[in-house]
Amino acid sequence: MSNIRLYDKSFRPFISNEKIEEAIDKVAARINADFEGSTDVPVLLCVLNGAIMFTAELMKRLTFNCELVSIKLSSYEGTRSTGNIRQVMGLTGSIEGKRVIVVEDIVDTGNTIVNLVDMLREKGAAETRVCTMLLKPEIYTKDLKLDYVAMEIPNDFIVGFGLDYDEIGRNLKDIYVLDSK
Repeated sequence: MSNIRLYDKSFRPFISNEKIEEAIDKVAARINADFEGSTDVPVLLCVLNGAIMFTAELMKRLTFNCELVSIKLSSYEGTRSTGNIRQVMGLTGSIEGKRVIVVEDIVDTGNTIVNLVDMLREKGAAETRVCTMLLKPEIYTKDLKLDYVAMEIPNDFIVGFGLDYDEIGRNLKDIYVLDSK
């Protein structure tokens, strides 16, 4: 892995695809253990666009039947969170009366995930669990419990494996961190 350039910024290698895959294996095993023998069909809620690669890889590893629903929320501009959560696209299916596993790419401040879980409750989800590929624990201060965390990372700006910088870099199979040099 070597440095990459996206627009005006340089990024250096941070997490290899091999490490990402190992983390997904572990988090999928925990979810499978929790949902083994389910008689209902839980819903995986993919938070677009960032969680699309994580959701696809996670789904391949799940051993129980599940539905896939998506929603698109936005709070970032460039490399910073605006603090305002916008619903760009609503739910693509019903979650009423169903157990929902929210699949998120990254949780940092937690504003988006708390807002989303509240919305799902209002829309009648029977239960909501949160699964995130990445967590920035030093800035996550919310009371909401995150049920499944694949990896914890420092509070740095990253791209790759679904995460973007102004909509590019999502297709990278590895994760890169902003190079401040």
